[in-house]
Amino acid sequence: MATPHFSSALPVPAVPAAYPMAKPGYGKRSAPGQQPRTRDDFALLPTRERYIAGFVDHLPEGAEMSIKQLAKQLPLYGQQAISTALNALSVAGHLRRVRCSVGAGDETRWAYRTFWSRTARDNEWWNTYLATETAARTAAPAEPPAAPVPPAPAPVAVPQQRTAPEAAPDPAPATAPIAPPAPAAPAAPAPPPSAPSLAYLALAELGRKDIRLALSADDCAALEALATEWLDRGVSIDYLTSALTAGLPAQVDCPPRFVRRRLTDKVPPQLPTTTPNTSPSTGTPAPRLLMECTDCGRPGRPEALPDGLCRPCRAAHSSGGQPPADPTEIAAVKAHMANLRDLLKPV
Repeated sequence: MATPHFSSALPVPAVPAAYPMAKPGYGKRSAPGQQPRTRDDFALLPTRERYIAGFVDHLPEGAEMSIKQLAKQLPLYGQQAISTALNALSVAGHLRRVRCSVGAGDETRWAYRTFWSRTARDNEWWNTYLATETAARTAAPAEPPAAPVPPAPAPVAVPQQRTAPEAAPDPAPATAPIAPPAPAAPAAPAPPPSAPSLAYLALAELGRKDIRLALSADDCAALEALATEWLDRGVSIDYLTSALTAGLPAQVDCPPRFVRRRLTDKVPPQLPTTTPNTSPSTGTPAPRLLMECTDCGRPGRPEALPDGLCRPCRAAHSSGGQPPADPTEIAAVKAHMANLRDLLKPV
């Protein structure tokens, strides 16, 4: 008697205990608000997509989500098949790939995340979620935990030693001893010179940027207040230096007067202390979040990548893997063939 099979999909493979995890700040990240896991999850997907989706759904948080690593764990399908399946899962609303900028100053780098949702979501839900600061904070890598401080060693009890009784000291003399004269108090050290301000240093560097704006120490001190006003308005040192050195004439007769005139005439507008992408609760800027095309990895805004695919990849996916021909390429091929025909004509 044949055993009936209610589903043609392959059973979900077990996730190995030693599945490789991504580096901190990378890998899989589950989206919030998912339905509980059931046997009918991904029932509407084809066999291959359902098999891969069930495996990805059981992966832990932070697991590596590269196509090469998934192909190692799923020997039934190669890298090309898994890449096509991930594109289909993105179109179905289960997956989105994003990149998030982390760090500050010159230490900024990109952290790549793959958001996964067992419950299929539409483009509006993904766009709303990825646009929130919560998603940006979730995509940002967590700070590494501080190393635990080892406990202080317990004091070791030292056994009491038996010593011979000492002789009683001689009674103190009746006359009090004469106290030695108190040493003279040391002279107070001179206070260290105060460090120059950022405005003073910026003015002092002008001569190194352009010899025509070389200023003396007295000139820098006289112009320090005007330069400080620029920095108080939210501009950086580079902005101040560029504004003072841009478009210089061939010869500057009086550098202090020239710099004073520019500091007075080109005062920048007052910038707000908090930028629009600053969190009001923490005061730190939210990481910038960009979605990536699931197929080719092209970055863009979530609104510009519906179904998680860019326009060329989405057209190729909808046409069954055959990208549409570019009209300019068609015209170029026709012109080339016409030129070959002309060359083959007998003279």
